[in-house]
Amino acid sequence: MSTTVGLISLGCAKNLIDSEVMIGHLAQAGMSLTPDPELADVLIINTCSFIDMAKQESIDAIFGAVKDRTADPDRSNQKIIVAGCLSQRFAKDLPGIMPEVDAFIGLDQITKVAPIIENLLGKNNASEVTKDEGPAATEDPRDFVTLKPKYVPDYTTPRFRLTPDHFAYVKIAEGCNHTCTFCIIPQIRGKHRSRTQDSVVREVEALVKSGVREINLISQDTTYFGMDQWEGERPKPSSPVDSTRGESLSTLLREINKIEGDFWVRLLYTHPAHWSDELITTIAECDKVAKYVDIPLQHISDRMLTAMKRVTSGDYIRDLLRRMRAGIPGLGIRTTFIVGFPGETEEDFQELLEFIEEFRFERAGVFQYSKEEGTRAYKMDGQLHHKTRSSRWSRAMAALQRIASETNQAQVGKSVRVLVEQPGIARTEWDAPEIDGSVHVDEAIPVGQFAHVTIGDWRGYDLVAAR
Repeated sequence: MSTTVGLISLGCAKNLIDSEVMIGHLAQAGMSLTPDPELADVLIINTCSFIDMAKQESIDAIFGAVKDRTADPDRSNQKIIVAGCLSQRFAKDLPGIMPEVDAFIGLDQITKVAPIIENLLGKNNASEVTKDEGPAATEDPRDFVTLKPKYVPDYTTPRFRLTPDHFAYVKIAEGCNHTCTFCIIPQIRGKHRSRTQDSVVREVEALVKSGVREINLISQDTTYFGMDQWEGERPKPSSPVDSTRGESLSTLLREINKIEGDFWVRLLYTHPAHWSDELITTIAECDKVAKYVDIPLQHISDRMLTAMKRVTSGDYIRDLLRRMRAGIPGLGIRTTFIVGFPGETEEDFQELLEFIEEFRFERAGVFQYSKEEGTRAYKMDGQLHHKTRSSRWSRAMAALQRIASETNQAQVGKSVRVLVEQPGIARTEWDAPEIDGSVHVDEAIPVGQFAHVTIGDWRGYDLVAAR
């Protein structure tokens, strides 16, 4: 009988692709997959550890699986593997903290999960499963984590998509070269490493031919795509993109726009430092590129941007946003902010509120600062009381919710193109999957198809099509 594997995938879309790659390799190895953890010979938990809430969710999932295994005699021989960012981030600590876990694998091991499972089940020699490179995180035989990830997927990488048939995520790069003081991701996922443009285009072509109607381009910093491959001196993280020097996000979008088929491509996780007039023009001119941009700004106060090491200034951000709005008609901008960062004064926060009121983002969210061990901000002076962070979050969210209501009210009477997500539920160009709002539409419109509807009403963050 083949080995049966279950998988619990936590965290962001980037993590979801890692899960899809693992499942693809398991299927290639002839292993069976099950959505029911209790039926699995091996249960993989692909974890996230970006902020405290994500870490806690991952830890709860791990100990929940251990508890369920202990309570069910039929699962006594089940193996539990912890994968993903939590394993990578705490490689030295987890084997000692979690003796019940049978194996820990890092980000470079997602393509080697099948032989690791065979090793756990005694189906091959333990010496056949080794770490790729680098010193061992621990001497524990359950630890397969390499400390400096180098892996990046290709269009030939086996993958089993977990998203609905009509949309897919495409990871165009891995890692990040920025040193934002609040963020642990570069330490977890390593330096930025782009795929080749040809590799991405080939994957998108295959997805479109299979019926995918929405391509979501993702990485830690999509605007840095290709820049790490330029010949000569690499540009600094704060440099704007000049595609005449080589592949870039602009050249990639133009190549994707040439692909035949009825689809749109969405741009997620851009960094403001790398935007250029060329990229703005590219988005405006490419009819298959959704007029939607995800650009986390984090703050607008120069003091906070400097403390966060965002390599941008308030004036730069304001000017960029004005150029984006002027250059891309009908643009919807999604952004996120951090409130309660160490040293943030009431004056800094008021500047952020005024900025939110001035630019009236179509889609936006706010995070309370999360104090993450291993980041530069962890040891900064001026850590704010949790009640101050919470109060500022509530005030910022109230402003964003009011603006969202006014934005939706302004959509009433307009005709918009939507992609049907499930019976009676669709999304506009301004709505990324699993993040933004929805449009309530006629249930007779087929799932996975585009349609034009007229907006007749709105409810909270969602729109309602006229009947």
